[in-house]
Amino acid sequence: MPTTDHPPLVVMMGVSGSGKTAVGAALAQRLRVPFADADDFHPPENIAKMSAGVPLTDDDREPWLRTIATWLGEHARHGGVVACSALKRSYRDLLREHATHTVFLHLHGDRDTLAARVAGRPGHFMPAALIDSQFATLEHLQADEEGAALDVSAPVDDLVEQSLQILVTKGGSPA
Repeated sequence: MPTTDHPPLVVMMGVSGSGKTAVGAALAQRLRVPFADADDFHPPENIAKMSAGVPLTDDDREPWLRTIATWLGEHARHGGVVACSALKRSYRDLLREHATHTVFLHLHGDRDTLAARVAGRPGHFMPAALIDSQFATLEHLQADEEGAALDVSAPVDDLVEQSLQILVTKGGSPA
């Protein structure tokens, strides 16, 4: 595979239940780069709000996104993968502030499939009731954003292979 001056720095994005963590962790393992789950960066106030079924506001998300952006910046030189909803263009722009070569891989699927996945996750703070608010917030990748959309109906291994091919096309250096 081709190499460049920029190791792969990837954000697996999408609404809850899209498989960001599963695909992102598997991709990071294949790339031999660190993986982070943005859920682990939420402050307790955000978790409490979501657990109560209250959607986060942009003000709630901003400090959380800045923390993730810092993580991306710290890993820009050697690569990394983070699973983060990154639902709005403005969120993705903020994430790119410290890591301009970030590629966004949007895991997308239909509402009912993703709601069923979320409902089947025991012990997670994100209730299925918030899926609709996430779909309402979601802004798909725009033509000038580095990235691509992947259909979550494919198995994880296939999504990882598709991700690797996208990274090669985008000039990444998957090993």
